[in-house]
Amino acid sequence: MLNSNFMVRTSIEKAIQEALKELGAGNVSFVVERPSDMAHGDYSTNAALVAAKILKANPRDIANKLVDILRSSTALGSDSIQKIESAGAGFINFHLSNEALADVVREAVKEGWGNNNIYLGQKVLVEYTDPNPFKEFHIGHLMSNAIGESIARLFEAGGAEVARANYQGDVGVHVAKAIWAKRQKPEMSWGEAYVYGSAEYENNKEEIDQLNKVIYEKTDPEVNALYDQGRKQSLEHFEDIYKTLGTKFDYYFFESETGPLGLDLVHKHSEVFETSDGATIFRGENVGLHTRVFINSKGIPTYEAKELGLVVAKKKRGQFDLSLTVTANETRDFFRVVRAAAERIFPDLEDKMLTRFHGFLKLTTGKMSSRLGNVITGESLIKDLTEEARDREDVAVGAIKFMVLRQNTGKDIIFDPEKSLSLEGDSGPYVQYALVRTRSLLRAAKDAKTTDKEFSNLEIPRVLLHFPEAVARASLELEPHHVATYLTELASTFNSWYASERLIVDGEVSDAALFFVQAIERTLAKGLEVLGIPAPQEM
Repeated sequence: MLNSNFMVRTSIEKAIQEALKELGAGNVSFVVERPSDMAHGDYSTNAALVAAKILKANPRDIANKLVDILRSSTALGSDSIQKIESAGAGFINFHLSNEALADVVREAVKEGWGNNNIYLGQKVLVEYTDPNPFKEFHIGHLMSNAIGESIARLFEAGGAEVARANYQGDVGVHVAKAIWAKRQKPEMSWGEAYVYGSAEYENNKEEIDQLNKVIYEKTDPEVNALYDQGRKQSLEHFEDIYKTLGTKFDYYFFESETGPLGLDLVHKHSEVFETSDGATIFRGENVGLHTRVFINSKGIPTYEAKELGLVVAKKKRGQFDLSLTVTANETRDFFRVVRAAAERIFPDLEDKMLTRFHGFLKLTTGKMSSRLGNVITGESLIKDLTEEARDREDVAVGAIKFMVLRQNTGKDIIFDPEKSLSLEGDSGPYVQYALVRTRSLLRAAKDAKTTDKEFSNLEIPRVLLHFPEAVARASLELEPHHVATYLTELASTFNSWYASERLIVDGEVSDAALFFVQAIERTLAKGLEVLGIPAPQEM
């Protein structure tokens, strides 16, 4: 569905386009956006500034001419715009009417509020989190999960049919390290065993490498049983973490499956790959990238070949209009080469394989403890923060996710536990607490008498107005921080109103005021849902 404010914005854009044609600048590319200062209206455009360059005229003169045309435009709804004015060096500001703002509040309590049609009818596969069995679930997996889950929900808010996928490495030397360590110290968990095995690898390299060969060839029943046990326990443990994080995957892919698929694919496409020093490579320099090995000199598929095999495995699950992978910045060059090779094998995948790269999460020193030596695992971060949040896991998860999602996905994050849990400012608990307040008011209002007493507040609907746009922009750019920033603003606006107004007086509440609270509650809840953050009833 399209919300009414989209239609208002569309009508403004149409009216500006018609006015520019009248002035002889019909091909001008302009924007209609929200002003940074609410005093400058609900929408603003730079149309006069860009048109003035083409018309070789003073921007303010062009702005005044456009305003005169727009005020009599039939493209603008007669009840939607209260005032149009030129400002500054040539901007044009639009102030919505009270009736249009009232419509916003009415829209906000309806089903589908915040949704759009950007990806309507498309099938999208989103791959994220990707922890490896036998290894710990580290904080990088937390970042991938928070970003991937939110992006999946943004696609859904845009009308797409979304499938969630998880790709995990269940073969490789990391497995051998963990199994070797487990045989030395059976009392260790698998995550601890991997850490210990990694630390001891250089001193026991020959033995661990031989064990890796045995695991791969499945020649030792005892090792096979230990492998099966470790894989099962690891995957079950990850499922507990996914449940805590609010993620449920539709598809699971494993390197034990994709390795043979990739090996076969590389062998079949000699027109894409070539042999060099006994290895099979993709000559990336031919397409402005760099060369990478897909099959090593021992005939074993590398991560690159396995990633190609993953493309095959995904195609077997269905035809997707878009396939998005959420992964760390450090893999950027790797994915460029793999994508280039994949598009030569599968021309139908061109522009359909997307990647969203994320930065690192760095902890402030001295704040958090570690469960495994010097490694801060994702689950230890959740556990420690839950303790700090007085055993409220939903608050801890909200704090972590919001800190990850409140800024551009590609940037590194300095995670401060104290700030992440703050009820004053830009944090998940701050938004959660605002939502809890609205829900508390709505519960209290059930026992109050409703009246038709007049109620007016223009600031709240003027903030509510831009929620669907924040979701739409986040959907288009695949950047959840637009929604997180918006929610902080709405929570702040509500809290200021809450502090200055008594909504329930002598057991009575204005029906109109109650409607406002319902609109705010619905918007905060929807926004947290889009971010994949728990929306508690009480705190």
